[in-house]
Amino acid sequence: MQKITPFLWFDNNAEQAVKFYISIFKSSKTGKIARYPEGSPGPVGTVMTLEFEIEGQQFIALNGGPHFKFTEAISLVVNCDTQKEIDDYWQKLTADGGKEVECGWLKDKFGLSWQIVPRILADMLTDKDPAKSQRVMMAVLKMKKLEIETLKRAFEGK
Repeated sequence: MQKITPFLWFDNNAEQAVKFYISIFKSSKTGKIARYPEGSPGPVGTVMTLEFEIEGQQFIALNGGPHFKFTEAISLVVNCDTQKEIDDYWQKLTADGGKEVECGWLKDKFGLSWQIVPRILADMLTDKDPAKSQRVMMAVLKMKKLEIETLKRAFEGK
């Protein structure tokens, strides 16, 4: 087990969220399920926590009730190698009530924030030539879904 595991609080739809996430990412699976016991805050026998894995990263989902909601203060970053990969994740994660935000960010239908970014973006933004990185940042700020070719043109000054 990894040392640090993201723990995601859902109202009462953790199972649906996990099924949704593992349907999107090829290398994913569900794990152990803990159910609410007698005398606990949840209905006896219903899913309390559900372990799952996406692309080798372990997570735990909790059916914790309506007390807490996701905010943009935390997001999951998906590093992509191609525009097709960006487009695919973007389309799937915004489906059925998800929302495009800006700068490569979106919220899925459960309210969880994601950043769908090309892997090359980090190199562009940290280039030793500040003019290149500034042009890329200005391009990012104008987009919702990130477009690799637009970023490359900005980086090259075209």
